[in-house]
Amino acid sequence: MKKASRIRPLRWAFVVLILMSITKMTSYGQEEKPNIIYILSDDQAWNDYGFTGHPHIETPNIDKLADEGHTFTRGYVTAPLCSPSLASIITGLYPYQHGITGNDPEFKFAGKRYNNDWQIARSRLYKDYLDEFQKHPTIPIILKKLGYLSFQAGKWWGGNYKEGGFTHGMTHGDPSRGGRHGDVGLKIGREGMDPIFDFMDHAIDEDKPFFVWYAPFLPHSPHNPPDSLFQKYLPLAPSNSVASYWAMCEWFDITVGQLLDRVEEKGLTENTLVVFVTDNGWIQDPDVPNKYVKGSKQAPLDMGIRTPIIYKWPGKIKPKMDHSNLTSSIDMAVTTLAAVGMGPLSNMQGINIMDKKALKNRKEIYSMDFAHDMKGVDVPEKTLESRMLITSPWKIIVPGVANEDTQEVLLYNILKDPLEENNLAEKHPEVVQKLTASLNKWWNK
Repeated sequence: MKKASRIRPLRWAFVVLILMSITKMTSYGQEEKPNIIYILSDDQAWNDYGFTGHPHIETPNIDKLADEGHTFTRGYVTAPLCSPSLASIITGLYPYQHGITGNDPEFKFAGKRYNNDWQIARSRLYKDYLDEFQKHPTIPIILKKLGYLSFQAGKWWGGNYKEGGFTHGMTHGDPSRGGRHGDVGLKIGREGMDPIFDFMDHAIDEDKPFFVWYAPFLPHSPHNPPDSLFQKYLPLAPSNSVASYWAMCEWFDITVGQLLDRVEEKGLTENTLVVFVTDNGWIQDPDVPNKYVKGSKQAPLDMGIRTPIIYKWPGKIKPKMDHSNLTSSIDMAVTTLAAVGMGPLSNMQGINIMDKKALKNRKEIYSMDFAHDMKGVDVPEKTLESRMLITSPWKIIVPGVANEDTQEVLLYNILKDPLEENNLAEKHPEVVQKLTASLNKWWNK
């Protein structure tokens, strides 16, 4: 089992590596540095978009983005839970590397979970995990060395935005004021886009390239969309709770349109790399509002870890609806660095999706599922629930010691059975043996 404690480089120690990476110039880095925007959906299934075939949910702005970019319909995140998933996106590392495997530390508390006293108690225990995470450079830290300004808006688990290396942002991270996973930053999108727009104007005035982390609390619960959207979906949905969730998906899409329209209005489209991904999946409970059903969020199934991943960079990335190549959110950091003329840092395992050879040669991607609550930063294996390997046409799920649902290996022909209804492990023991050996080789290297 790989442990976070095996990889403990301090951020200052990465300065040399970063400078070395800058010298690994690619053709992408010979021109003006692009602006970079990450758009991160929060709790949305991979098929809950117009372009992925949902019969009712309307997402015209994301559909347009998908048409204009290289869109991987077979994209995956590193974990089916927001905190470890987002930490992987911002560092280009897997959860076992950056130390954030769950959302919260496990501890006993006499009062109500998530209240103010609980958050303060949590913060004291979470410091160990935050310290581990902060030993690794984030994308904003790396880009800052190239003159970038950066802005954090929305979901953020890494304390104050400055602790993540952002030059500007919204999240204060103070646990006495609700600073667990975004606090003030969670207003973005739901209460307008002005903070991002103001930042963009500032960066333009300063003549600086910029990085934007747009991770709104959308379509995440509470599912309280504008009434006009709710009424739109009410006649189409099987229940009020589903109608509310569908409406939230369109609300999120509207904000994406507002952001991309602003980029266009400022004349920045041609020199802006936009990357879209969802942190983890969601299937709305038809009977209980604001609740997901088993097998989606926090689950190793595709409804928990699969997501479309879109890269749009006019003139640099050719538009393509890609149903065959596999990609992972772990690639976002490496591709971003390539876009600014840098090679990956030594412990990054992703690939540059603009490298056609690397994309073609990739045969497998990986994901992992840990418990929601973490037992200790040095013992992530104690909360390991599943390891996943995805290839074509197979996906294997190997249970870990903390898996309370099953210790049975699950094997699916993911191309013929995208909803993972038929476990083929007994019918294909040779495939199980081969894929398990490959997964173990990667896991233990």
